Amino acid sequence: MTDDAAREAEQQRLKLEKKRERYVWYYLAYFLFGIHIVAFVMIYAVLHAK
Repeated sequence: MTDDAAREAEQQRLKLEKKRERYVWYYLAYFLFGIHIVAFVMIYAVLHAK
C-alpha cells in the first residue's frame, strides 16, 4: 500500500468514526430528553392522583 493510499484510508476511517460519534451523541440526547418527558408525566400523575 502506498503512502497516499494509506493516508486516504486513514481519512476515510476518521470520517466514518466522526459520523458514528455524532450518531451516538444524537442517541444520547434523544434518550435523555425522553427520560425527562417520562419523569415529568410521572410527577404530574402522582401530584394529580386522587
